[in-house]
Amino acid sequence: MAFSISSDSLSAIHGQIYPRWKTLVEVLSEMEPWFSLFVFVGASFLMIWRLGVLERKGLEGTVLGTVIMPYASGFSNLAFAFVMGRSGGSGTLVLENCLVNNVTNLTLLIGLPALLCPLSIFPAKGKAGAKRLAFKTHRLNYLSLMLTLLAVFFFTGVLWALARDGALDFSDGLVLVGVFLFWQIFHVFDVLKHNIYRGHSLKWSIAWDVCLVVGGGFCVYHAIEGLVAWIPHTGPGILVLDNLGWLSGLLMVLPNGLLAIYYAHIKRADIVYSSQIGDGHICIPMCIGLFALFNPISIPSYFHLGIILIGAAGLVHLFFIAFLGRLPRLMGLVFAAAYGLFLYRGILM
Repeated sequence: MAFSISSDSLSAIHGQIYPRWKTLVEVLSEMEPWFSLFVFVGASFLMIWRLGVLERKGLEGTVLGTVIMPYASGFSNLAFAFVMGRSGGSGTLVLENCLVNNVTNLTLLIGLPALLCPLSIFPAKGKAGAKRLAFKTHRLNYLSLMLTLLAVFFFTGVLWALARDGALDFSDGLVLVGVFLFWQIFHVFDVLKHNIYRGHSLKWSIAWDVCLVVGGGFCVYHAIEGLVAWIPHTGPGILVLDNLGWLSGLLMVLPNGLLAIYYAHIKRADIVYSSQIGDGHICIPMCIGLFALFNPISIPSYFHLGIILIGAAGLVHLFFIAFLGRLPRLMGLVFAAAYGLFLYRGILM
């Protein structure tokens, strides 16, 4: 016997479901921005959790912090750039978001963990064979970290060179996105080479983690849309559209900050460094290049100051990593204080 549903029955079902769905949407709209903020934080931590599991599935050490973790902590910046680009938003806000994010990564989010736990790239040397092998592993991570840190100057320099004419257009966006994709492909082959050298292979269960990460990214994207739509265009106070670049930059470093504190606690300073620097690579050049593919970006007057701050912080980190292999607690305090001054002059004044 064939099973069929009449049009009247379908109309009755639709009449029961649609009002309830409409009511749910209205309730969630009234809960803004708290609902979008809850979804953003929850989805970000879901992505960080599952990407952290990948460390035990063939993606280890500094490569984890350079290739994997930034997509968890930096996906919100990508979503913000895509939302603003698709909706015809201001490129200046996206540029501001990326500059704030990178300055925060290189000052506060490395300086604060250094205050809580010593950030030493190398463990204490030992005579046992296992300890010598561990030291060699940390040595390899150290070299990878140095390469990642040097990439900060390369990417920032490319952005500065392209922005010298006062704007970033579609062609500049292609260059920035292409440079970033080449950097990622380089690290993918580095992972494969590393696994062959150590006799490891990637597990099929990685596909499940990738699905969870994609689902978390979908939730982050819609949460960013909700938060951007909630910000009023005009009015008194700090929570206005003109400050969206600063506000979004501060919000999107929250999951990344907790990630840095966690890896500092388990004494993985290489991942603390590489995750923060890798998250910066997501913003410069990827996020800025992604927006430039949609709309041109006019370079604001404070652009060069942001470039100088990023370059100066990178030079300080390069000095201490190259010559001491660690970041002293005193420099952690200096970085935290410098970020406080940066925040005060940028948004509170």
